[in-house]
Parts: sequence; structure tokens; C-alpha cells
Amino acid sequence: MKADVDKIVSLSDKDSIPELQKYLSSLMDDQETSAVQHCITLCESGDLQTEVAADIIGLLMLETHLLPGPSLAQLANLFVEAIKMGKMRSGKSLELFPTVLTALAACEAVEYGKGELSGEEFKKQLINSLCSSRWDPQCVIHLTTMFRDVPLSPEELQFVVEKVLRMFSKLDLQEVPPLVYQLLLLSAKGCKKQILDGIVSYFKAQDLCLEEEQKRGQSLDLEFESVPQDQLRHVEGTAILHIVFAIRLDHELGREFLKTFKTSYADMCPFSVALLLSIARIQRYEEQVFDLLKGAVIKSFKDEQLQQGSKIIQDLLPQHRCVSQMILDTVQNSVFGWDHVTQGLVQLGFFLMDNFGPKPGPFGKPMHEPLRGEILEQVLNRLVTKTASPVTHYLVIETFDQLSYLPLTTVQGLLKAVQPLLKVSMSLKDALILVLRKSMFSSQLDGRKSAVTGFLLLLKNFKVLGSLASSQCSQSISSSQVQVDVHSRYNSAANEAFCLEILSSLRRCLGQQADVRLMLYEGFYDVLRRNSQLSGSIMQTLLSQLKRYYEPDQDLLPPVKLEPCITAHGDQVYLLEPLAHLLSCTIHCLLWLQNMHRPATGEDSDEEEEEEEGYQSELVTVLESMTRRMIKSELEDFELDKSAEFSMGSSVGVKNNIYAVLVMGVYEILIEYNFSKANYKDSTQSREEALSVLRSSGEFVRYSLSVAIQKIQQLEETGHTDGPDGMNADKIFRFLCDMTSVLMWRYTNIPSVVEDAGKKEKRTTLSQLCLEGLLRIFTTCQQRFPDRMAQLLSTMESEEDLDEGNVTQINFFYIRQFQRVLFAQLSGEQDEFNSKEAQLIVCILGVLSRQLKPSSQEFVQMITWTVKLCKETSFEDSPFAKGLLSLLFSLHVLYKSPVSLLLELCQDIHSQLGDIDPDVEVEKQSHFAIVNTKTASTVAMLVLSQVDRLLDEVDWLIAKKKSQTASEKTGNGETTQNAGHQDPIEKMVTLQLGTLLTALNELVQTSLPPGTCTITLLRAMGRTYTILTTLVKYYIQVCSNHGTLPSRFEKLVKLSSGETSSGGTDDKKKKKKNETNTTASAKLLRETKTIPDLIFNIELYEKYLITLSKKSKVNLMQYMKLSTSRDFRIKTATLEAALQDQDDSQQTTASQEDQEESQEPKQKKRRK
Repeated sequence: MKADVDKIVSLSDKDSIPELQKYLSSLMDDQETSAVQHCITLCESGDLQTEVAADIIGLLMLETHLLPGPSLAQLANLFVEAIKMGKMRSGKSLELFPTVLTALAACEAVEYGKGELSGEEFKKQLINSLCSSRWDPQCVIHLTTMFRDVPLSPEELQFVVEKVLRMFSKLDLQEVPPLVYQLLLLSAKGCKKQILDGIVSYFKAQDLCLEEEQKRGQSLDLEFESVPQDQLRHVEGTAILHIVFAIRLDHELGREFLKTFKTSYADMCPFSVALLLSIARIQRYEEQVFDLLKGAVIKSFKDEQLQQGSKIIQDLLPQHRCVSQMILDTVQNSVFGWDHVTQGLVQLGFFLMDNFGPKPGPFGKPMHEPLRGEILEQVLNRLVTKTASPVTHYLVIETFDQLSYLPLTTVQGLLKAVQPLLKVSMSLKDALILVLRKSMFSSQLDGRKSAVTGFLLLLKNFKVLGSLASSQCSQSISSSQVQVDVHSRYNSAANEAFCLEILSSLRRCLGQQADVRLMLYEGFYDVLRRNSQLSGSIMQTLLSQLKRYYEPDQDLLPPVKLEPCITAHGDQVYLLEPLAHLLSCTIHCLLWLQNMHRPATGEDSDEEEEEEEGYQSELVTVLESMTRRMIKSELEDFELDKSAEFSMGSSVGVKNNIYAVLVMGVYEILIEYNFSKANYKDSTQSREEALSVLRSSGEFVRYSLSVAIQKIQQLEETGHTDGPDGMNADKIFRFLCDMTSVLMWRYTNIPSVVEDAGKKEKRTTLSQLCLEGLLRIFTTCQQRFPDRMAQLLSTMESEEDLDEGNVTQINFFYIRQFQRVLFAQLSGEQDEFNSKEAQLIVCILGVLSRQLKPSSQEFVQMITWTVKLCKETSFEDSPFAKGLLSLLFSLHVLYKSPVSLLLELCQDIHSQLGDIDPDVEVEKQSHFAIVNTKTASTVAMLVLSQVDRLLDEVDWLIAKKKSQTASEKTGNGETTQNAGHQDPIEKMVTLQLGTLLTALNELVQTSLPPGTCTITLLRAMGRTYTILTTLVKYYIQVCSNHGTLPSRFEKLVKLSSGETSSGGTDDKKKKKKNETNTTASAKLLRETKTIPDLIFNIELYEKYLITLSKKSKVNLMQYMKLSTSRDFRIKTATLEAALQDQDDSQQTTASQEDQEESQEPKQKKRRK
């Protein structure tokens, strides 16, 4: 203080008034700065009340703009140093910092070191220093809040955002949502994409870290998580709410977020999927989000399919996580209170069903009904567990009111899905029963069938006390068939009365149409097994119904009355009673009851047993009488003699057809009954003699095989079969195992000389049926039971003893068996060759080879054997050649690229069909004997299809490389490529295209037959040049970012400039012109439509090649031939002259041909 006074006195003595004023001003500024510093320190100390500290900061904000530049700079440096030292933890005084920086930026000049800077530049230096220093994690949220009020240039804002995003990993998990909120507010200044990407990337990394920890914990039997899963999910849910709220206020933020995922779904993760589904609740984004997710799902499946089917892509690129798996992860994560995500998940499920349900989806197969039911089940389960509001049940009841108007399949799926609701809601059950009773009298047939479906469902799931357990019934119950133990909550007597009342309602169905009765018969067997206490009522119902069509007089033939089974309306005759199904249901129920032995469970057990024995013995008597009299009956007894009319155009013919179907069905059911009752599994002499009689009948064996194949086909297409055990997965699989053993034994052990001697045609038919059955079994098992293929092929009962090596050996054992059979066929003469049988064997080998791992020795042996067969087999059979080469390609793509294989096949095709120039003689060469003059055209079409598939792979790889280059450019500013080192993807693309061009050049020079083959070739060429253009565009992008062209690409350009691009096209046009005299003009026009497209693609390729030459400073056009100038303007005079010349040439054709015949042929040139 004394020093200040002395300074003032000395300046006063010198009469230096300006200096005195300047010093006094600086002294006052220092005092004000010191006061501000003390206030800031006091506010950060925490000794003041919040209101007092806020008042002080507010007062200082009003006075800050009065401070001079040096004081502002001093204050700003004070703030920066305090932040670096971690003294701003409370953040109360940081509200003053933006005001200081704003005032500082307005200063014209501020001292900086030994010089001066403008206020704006000084502010930039401060921000740079601040963001380059270490931040206390507790200050991050306060600093982010502070920067919202600081004027920032785009570069400064980006610097700040990058700093804040780097701090995410250093914060406690609970501090992340507030920071996300402040960042979203900061996004109003800009950097929206960077902020959103940073938030998503952080949570993506957290999810991956948690997943890795869980996997590591499972492998070590530990339960350790550095971040608890439930805590992370709750934090993610809060962050999602913040982002959605910000997007509601700032639609530009929403557009930036959606734009990120439109370009590449590879950036998606479960968190981003959940965020998208939450954004879908905003109406303006709903359609965009679901379209985006739909496209991502489709593209993900296509990419996965492409990667799984190509060894090249598997080696070059790691497999990305499937979008569908991300959606499933989001479903699992939604249990942590993500109600805002659940609604979007439900909407997405129905959106996907609407797009891919009724009509074929992107892969040609419709979505299965069980999947619809599963989605409905999940939705309704969530409704029940998430809320107890009666409004939920009201919505379901309202749905019930529409049952009679819905398609039957939809009703079945809905009723299966609402089973859990029936367990917890009595009112819901009562409402359903009321609706079903009304539907029973609906004017619509589907309405009545829906009523039967509902009633049968209730009978199966509302068990009466005393019924057999589900394990005794050998009935596996899926998650969508939850068993409702009503007796645990309701009175048993009331429950039994309820079921009997339903049975009474169902009896009314026995007087309705055949379709309604059929549903009832098909459902009674399952009801009996699930609710065995109802057996008495069910069997009495079936017996009384059967007696309507049974002739009790033992002396009369036939034993069944067919006339009551039909009805007429006008001139039309209809089936009224599906008698065979009634008889089948009755027999299956009877056999099941006879096989079940239940212990006595009460006082009334004796009475019940007597009652059961009564109707069972009566039924047995009826069936024995029916069997005996049906054996004696002739067709004339059914009014079906050989002279009967069976035309479907008349009512008499329709009636006779119905009668015939009914009679055949009755015979089949009685055969099944007697066969099952006799228990032919026991090997007694009498039974063996009976079986030998059946086996000796070729017609019976053929019929049995046909029926078995029909069952397998039904299983393949629908996942279940008709009959009592058609829905039981274990018994269905057991059936497949038994049929595999039977068909393999039949095909491999009965030689043609033993079976039907002298009737080779019948033996061949049986062999084909066996092979067709085996093919369908293997295909069905791969689709429906993919994990049990080895069990199917083995004789073991379970897979417990099967290790990986054993599974491979079992599979390869069957492969070798079929290989030997096929080789034996090919070893004979072609006249004895059975093409259809050989094709089936090749298809079976293809299915079995899918079970082999491409890295296994067995897989390599399979490829070697197939290649050898193609090289040595010379049969002129096009369908067999196509099948065998298709097998070779399917194996080869999983082992290595088939492009060299395609080149050799193209050379063989060229050699067999000759050159388009008749003066050129092609050098005879044969890599594969399977390619000959008869099969060459078929092989050419197959080769072109493989070319198209390879072009798909190349196109996909180029697209992936372009997206990688774009992301690298975004992240690093530029892309670089090491000189002399080519990227593996670029190298593979170049090699593939080069070999494909060589192969296509062979086909271009080949005299292919006009028509589909030529058109397909031209299209393949056009697509090849389109992909070459895409590759050129990619290298334009690379050269724009200071990259270099690899030498292989220059060689590829040189290769693309050969005969394929110019000479080949001209030769094709000449060939077409020469064919004008022998081919119809309309057909010629269709065949040459693709030529202009090809020319356009080549010219477009040359156009971008010129651009690339300029960018790369490499003259690539030196390899290209000049294109012909084409003027598409029609000149009338020229056209008329050309037409006149054509007429003249046609008139002289005959004489020229006569002269040419007498001339000696010209010496042909040889082409290698």
C-alpha cells in the first residue's frame, strides 16, 4: 500500500498528469479485479448460501463489461487455471466465465506475452488451452453447461465437443445422463451428428464391455461385472428419454440421427435400435424409422447370406452382428423399465408382419403362423404383467367380438396367444365363451369353425381333476400352449360341469357342414389326451355319431351307409359327413384309451371302469364286424362298378367320386386299426408270413411309399402332419428316423433282379420313390431339426454320446454310400443310365454335404470326388450335368473362389460349340468331360448364373470398400494408400473381375444358340461393365484423396479393352445380321434388345475412365479402342435405301446358296 502511495506522490511532483491518470486507473482496475477474484473464491468455497452466491455472480455479470481488457484477460486466465487445478467443482462461479469471454472477445487488443492479440484471438487461445488440459471429472457437467453460453466458432465448438465426449469414460455411470442432457442442449450451436454419434458410441462400447465380461464370467463360472447390468440399462433408458425429448424440440437433430443410419446399418447397436424405436413414437418420424429398420433387417439378412455362402468374403471381412439379433437384445433390455421402447417394439413387430406375413417375404418364404402367435403372446403377456388396468382386458374382449369375422388362421393364433390371460381373468374367459357360442350359429362358415377351435382349446387347457399328467400323454407342450390349472383356483365340480357344457355345445357341430365336423374330429384326440376324464363323454359322442352310418344287420353288405354322408343343393352334390375322419378319430381315441392303464383314484372308479369297458367293447365289436364285411364287399355293393361315371362335370360323377373317396378312406383306417391292434412289432411266424405277403405286392409297397412321402412333404411345408401325433415334435422326428432306416434299407439291399423280375420299370419307380423320400427327409430335418441331423443318421436314441468327430463320420458314411451308388450307375452304359435317379442322388449328396465343415478333410474329399466325376463323366444328359455341376459350385464357393473353374468351363464350351466366326477353328480341349455338344448350352446357362452370383459378391465388396473409405475420410480428413501395397479387398476384386472378363470373352467368341443363352450372356457382360464403372468411381474417390492406382487395376483396364468390349459386340451384331434371313424378325428383335444396353454400359465405363485418367495422371485410355460414333436420329432416305437393299439381298439368297454349295470350303483359321 505504501508503495502505491509513493508512486502517486512521485507522479504528482513531476506534473505528469496523463501518466498519473493512467496509473490511478490501473490501480482501480487491479482493485476491482482483486475484488472479483475474492468473490469467485468465496462462491466456490461453499460457505455462502446458494441464493447469496447467485446474487453475487449476477451482480458481477452486470459489472464485468465495464472492466478493461487487461483485467478481463486476467480474470479469464484465473478461470482457466482454476479449472485446470480442479477448483471449480461446485460450478457456481462458472456462470460468470461466459460473460468474461464475451466481453474479452469484444476488445480490440489484449496483451499476450510480449505482443498483442485481438480479443477474439485471445479467446480462442484460452479455449484451446482449456480443452487441451486435464479436467476434473466433477467439473465436466458444469463446463459443458458453461459452454452453452459462450460464443463459439464451428471449429471451437467441435474442439469442445470432442473434449466432452472423451470425458464420458471417466465419469461415474450415474453422471452420464445429466451430461447427455447438457450436450444435447449444446447441440443447438451445431455438431449435432458428432454429439449423437459420440453418445451412441459410448453406450455401444459399454454394452460390448458388459457382454465380454459376461462371456468371460460364464467361462470361468464367475459373476463379475464392473458395471452392473441393471444400472447400465437404467442409465441407457434415461439417456434415451433425454435424446427423444431433445429431438421433439429440435427436428434438425432428429434428421441428423436418421441420416446416420440410412447410409450404413453396420453402425447400429442395441442402444441405437432402442433409441430409434423410441423416436418412432414421434409421429413425423414413425414411418421413416420403421422403413429404416425394415431396410436394415433385409440388408442384414442378405449380407449374412452372402457372407455365409462365400469363402472369399469370409476371409476378407469379419462377420457383423445381425440387426435381428440387435432387435432381440433390445427386447431383452426393455424389461429394465424401458416402457418408451416397448411400444415401438410392438409396432415394429406388427409392421414386419404386415410387410412379410401374408405375401412372400424378401427370400421367397412367407412368415409362419406360429411366429405371429408368438408375437401376439409376447404382446398380451406384457399387457398382463405390466398393468392391472381393466382397460387392457376390455381391449382384448373387444377383439373377441370380431372373432367370427377374422380368418380362421388368425383366430387360431390369437386364441393360442390369449391362453395366459384366461388363467388370470374369469371375466375374460366368460366373455370368450359367450362369443364362441354366438359364433357357433354364425352365417359364415369360418365363424363356426372359429367357435370349434375356441371350444377345443378350452377343453384341452381346463383340466378336470383326475386327468392324466401331460407326461403320461407323451405330449410336449410349447410355450405358446401354456396349460391352465383351473382346478387350483376354481371348484373341481364346477370345472367339470363347465367342460361338459362345452361338449354339449360341440355336439351341435355334428349337424353342420363337413369342414366343421372335420375340425371337431381332428381336435377330439388331443382333448382326450390332455383331459382324459372327459373320455366317457367324448367316446359316447363319437360312438353315437358312428352308429348313424353303420349297418347293424350282420348279413347286409356293405357295413356302412354312404347315402347319409352326402347332401344335395339343386344340381350340386356335397360331402356332408367325412366318414373316414370320424372313423379315424374314433379308432385313435379307442387305441389310446386301451394303451393307458390308470390306477383307481376314487370310490366311483369301478363304475367308471365298467362304463368304459361297455363302450369300448361295443366299439370293438362294431369295428370287427365292419372289417369282416368290408373284406367281403365288392365295388358293386357301393354302387361303384367299373361302368360307373366319374366325371366331375355331372352330379352323378361328383357323387361317385365322393363315394370312392369315402370307401377308400374307410379301407385305409380299418387297415391301420387292424395292423396297430395286431402289434406286428412282435416277430412271430404268423405275423412274418402276413408281412411277407404285403412286401411281395409291388403295388402295395409303392402305395405305402407314396403315402409316407406325402406325410414328409406336408411336414416339410407346414412343420406338422395330419393324424394323432402330427403336432408332437418328438414323435415326428422318430417317424423321420424310422423312415430313413426303412428307405435306406429298401434302396440299398433289394436288387432289381430280386424285386419285380422282368419289370425294370417298376423297380426303377420304387427306387426313385425311396430316393425322393430320403431327399425330403434330409431336407426337412435340416429345416425343422437342424441340431438332430446326426441323430437321424445314426442308430442312437440321443445325442449325448455324439462328439463332433463322430457326427462328421456318421454323415460322411452316408455320403460315401450314395457316392458308390452314383458311381455304379455312371460305370454302366448310357442306355442303362437312369437320369432321374442319378439327379436325386446328386441332390441328396448336396444336402448331406452341407453338414460338413468346409475346413474338414471330409469336405475336401467331397470336392475332390465331385471334380473327378465332372472331369471323367461324358454322358450326354443335360439335367444330370446341370445337377452335378450345381453340386460342384455349391461346394467350391465354400472352399475357394470358383472363378478359375468358370474359366475352364467357358473354354470347354467354346471348344464344343465352336467359334462365331465360321473361318476360325477352335483348338480342341476338354477340362471337364461332362461338357459336350449336348450339354454345352445347359452348362453355359449354369455358368452365367454363377457369373451373376460372383458379380454380386464383387459389387458388395466394392460397396463395403467405398463405405470404409468414406468413414476413414470423415475420421482422418483423408485416405492414404501405401505405394506398392494393394488393399486385400481391392486385390481380390481386381483378380475376380480379370478372370471373369477372360471367361466372358470365351463365351462371347462362342457360337451359342440364339435365344435365352445369348441374351443372358449379353446381360452378364452389361452388368460386368456396370461393376467396372463402379470400381472406376471408387478409384476416382481414392485419387481425389491423394491415393494412387495399383498396377493390377491398370492390367484390368487393359483386359477390359479387348474383344469383349468392342470386337465381341460387333461380332454378335454381325451374327444377328446374318441370321436375319432364317430367323423371324420379332424373335430377332427380342434377342437384340440387350445390345444397346451393353453398348451404353461400355461407353459409360469409358467416360469415367477418362475422368480417372485425369485424376490419377495415368493414361488409362491408351488401352481402349475408340468407340463408334452413333447418331440415333432417323434419316428417312437412308432407311428407305436400306430396306430396298434388304429386299434385293433376300431375292438373291437362293442363287448364292447354290453357288456356295458347289465351291470348295475356305481354309479355316485356328483359334487357341
